[in-house]
Amino acid sequence: MAAIEAREGHLGTGFLGVNLLLPVLSEIGRSDLAYALIQKKTYPSWGYSVEQGATTIWERWNSYTLDKGFGDVSMNSFNHYSYGACVEWLYQTVLGITPLEPGFGKISIAPVPGGGLTQASGHYDSARGRIASAWKLEDKHFALEVSVPPNTTALVSVPAKRAEDVKQEGGKLLKAENGRAVFEVGYGTYRFACPTE
Repeated sequence: MAAIEAREGHLGTGFLGVNLLLPVLSEIGRSDLAYALIQKKTYPSWGYSVEQGATTIWERWNSYTLDKGFGDVSMNSFNHYSYGACVEWLYQTVLGITPLEPGFGKISIAPVPGGGLTQASGHYDSARGRIASAWKLEDKHFALEVSVPPNTTALVSVPAKRAEDVKQEGGKLLKAENGRAVFEVGYGTYRFACPTE
């Protein structure tokens, strides 16, 4: 975090560490900082590339900059996945989709809203079928819809101050801890809603 703060809230990692940065920040309870990084639009950042017209992930933060133009052509791919490793974080934190065992037989769906986002939706096509997560924050309420494929068990974690405030269509309440209510569900589509205050 000190490296990010020293760079005025910009990325403090290179090619080999970028895939770890956002997940580790969320793991230590700093999803707020991860959201701030992924939404940054000034150099160096993912958003800076997009602001320069990128439609794919670049090999280097300085593949192209306004002040210096194009980087060294000997190592300057404009379609290079390594810096695109932020996608894992988008799936596991923003959508909350995480395997709990190999093959996705047991999964967690535990979205962590933040960064000013008011909604997110997406899916992952696992070997067992489509896993979907869609959430929305509106009028001081959080709503989550999840879809779980056949032969799969999911632990759905809803950000709720009190488990009894969560209205759900299906699922069995397992526990409430750290401001989240955790439900167990099987194959199907389920909806959860609760106040944010």
